[in-house]
Amino acid sequence: MELYDVAIIGSGPAGLSAAVYALRAELKTVVFERDSMSGGQVLNTNEVDNYLGMPKMDGFDLGTKFREHAEQMGMKIISAQVMQIEKQEGNWKVITDGETYMTKTVLLATGTRYRKLEIPGEAELSGRGVSYCATCDGAFFRNREVAVIGGGDVAVEDALYLSRICKKVYVIHRREGFRAAPSLVSRMKETENIELVLGFVPEKITGTDTVDGLMIKERDGEERRELSVSGVFVAIGTVPVNEIYIGIVASDEAGYAIAGEDGKTQTEGIFAAGDIRTKKFRQIVTAVADGANAIHSIEEYLTTG
Repeated sequence: MELYDVAIIGSGPAGLSAAVYALRAELKTVVFERDSMSGGQVLNTNEVDNYLGMPKMDGFDLGTKFREHAEQMGMKIISAQVMQIEKQEGNWKVITDGETYMTKTVLLATGTRYRKLEIPGEAELSGRGVSYCATCDGAFFRNREVAVIGGGDVAVEDALYLSRICKKVYVIHRREGFRAAPSLVSRMKETENIELVLGFVPEKITGTDTVDGLMIKERDGEERRELSVSGVFVAIGTVPVNEIYIGIVASDEAGYAIAGEDGKTQTEGIFAAGDIRTKKFRQIVTAVADGANAIHSIEEYLTTG
């Protein structure tokens, strides 16, 4: 069986950056991606305005450029779901839903997935008015009223994007203040068809075949409101995609792989990069840096053991 120097699991910004650096270092590299496209969550971002040298860049286009760069370097990418990883005779076995591969090291770059509200109606109406990606699904709600749940950058960006398409956008946030960048919040507050509903939390999404309303409750009181909306866009953060390394790599209480900027985990031969690892700031630029740092550590590991 062919033995790789490094198997990169995930092809978002961290994984693709790592692939470029690994190929430049002439490491025998394979990349695994379970989704139909590379790029991770950047693909669902309407506009990226904080990646150096690429102002006001469409997220989908940026993700595409990342992959094209790695492909130009000769990246080998396998479309498969990695089911588990196992230690075997000093190396690592990567078991996918199709085949098994052997590698000296593994780089976890699996990223995160959308956090759910876990309220009645969410699962039942997912894809029928409940969405986790405004840029993916916003066009279906043209000239209609929708709600965005959340208070971070993604929620505010979603609200601004939807305000250009929809008749009205409610922003539901449990706090009075926002975690989002002040410049984004200022733009949101100046947008006429965005209404802020602060201090409220979602309680139930209603509808039979499609969403027709959202029940919200005052966070610190008893007041309830029913909003007549056709769409509910959930933007309350993410959780790590960690199923393949639970029990193999030490994690924090939230499930993120414990690793520093060098990408080293507490498990020999396993490294982590991007949003999957423990860190305070999860952005495209930090994910790209993580990929480079992790490959540097992998080179050292392969050289010195």
